[in-house]
Amino acid sequence: MTEYTDYFGPEGLRTRGTVLVVPGRGETRATYARLGRRLAADAYRVRVVDAPGVDADDLTGSLIRLGGRLGAAAEDSAAGEDGLARPLVVVAADTAAAAVAGLVALDEGPSGGRPDAVVLAGIPGHGATHVGSWEDELDVRTSCPAHRGTLTEDSGILRGALDEPVPDALLAAAYGSGTGVPALLLVGDADPLADRDALARAAASLPRARLSVVRGAHHDVLNDLQHRSVAAEIVTFLETVRNELVPVVTVDSSAW
Repeated sequence: MTEYTDYFGPEGLRTRGTVLVVPGRGETRATYARLGRRLAADAYRVRVVDAPGVDADDLTGSLIRLGGRLGAAAEDSAAGEDGLARPLVVVAADTAAAAVAGLVALDEGPSGGRPDAVVLAGIPGHGATHVGSWEDELDVRTSCPAHRGTLTEDSGILRGALDEPVPDALLAAAYGSGTGVPALLLVGDADPLADRDALARAAASLPRARLSVVRGAHHDVLNDLQHRSVAAEIVTFLETVRNELVPVVTVDSSAW
């Protein structure tokens, strides 16, 4: 089994950047096939890695090891090309998003180069949450029939993973992150695991952050019914990062 799953842009187009995708609790690389193909279609090199493990008794070590894995994935993605295609953006979900937030705050980014930006989706809130049966877990994760089918049919999915407690130290690192790396925070307004107030405070405390709330989306905000709009939001963010955080499109007037 390969260590990564790769998605490439259309042949003949210059690669516009590199996106590393990090799954959350219980998820496999296959969970992100739809997102990977969609981002790649816009000429981004997309590489999905395995979900990270976090040792609550060695949080700093866990984050540094994650940084090493991401660095290796970034460096290897440049093989056969003219170096790493910038910007390098890490997209992470659930506890992986919390880990990436903590990682960039440590200033221990991928050894192949610090990420130019991060997309942090579905960071869970503090406090234990009992999810229940697999059907209950699916309801927490998504209302998208296709995504529910993908999760159910994937033999590698760890059912009940959302019942695993999230280390308080990891969430403290995520919500207290003082990183200056541009960050897009994504959360569904129907996510029962989210703490919207804490996310809003975290976004307000960062110098270059944007909090986008997805109407009707559940915990798997990258893969729920609104996945097209979410992918478009990510691509808009990628293009804005490429343009030194100057929006490519602004709205002068609108009827909605």
